[in-house]
Amino acid sequence: MSDALRYVSCPRCGAQVPWVPASKHRPFCSERCQLVDLGAWATEQYRVGALEEDRDASDLSEKPAGQ
Repeated sequence: MSDALRYVSCPRCGAQVPWVPASKHRPFCSERCQLVDLGAWATEQYRVGALEEDRDASDLSEKPAGQ
C-alpha cells in the first residue's frame, strides 16, 4: 500500500480534506459543513429517488394476514 496522502473534496464546499484519522469531520472539512449538510437532509432538500411500482387490482384485494 502506498504512503501517499489521499485527499477528498468536502461534499458541501469542495475544499480539499486529507483522508486521515485526524480529520475529525471527514469527508467534510469542518463541523460547520457537516451540520449544514445534515440540516439539508433534515429539511428534505436532498432526496433519494425511488421508482414507484404499479399495483395490480389483485394486490389490493389480498386478505389481511390471519384470515
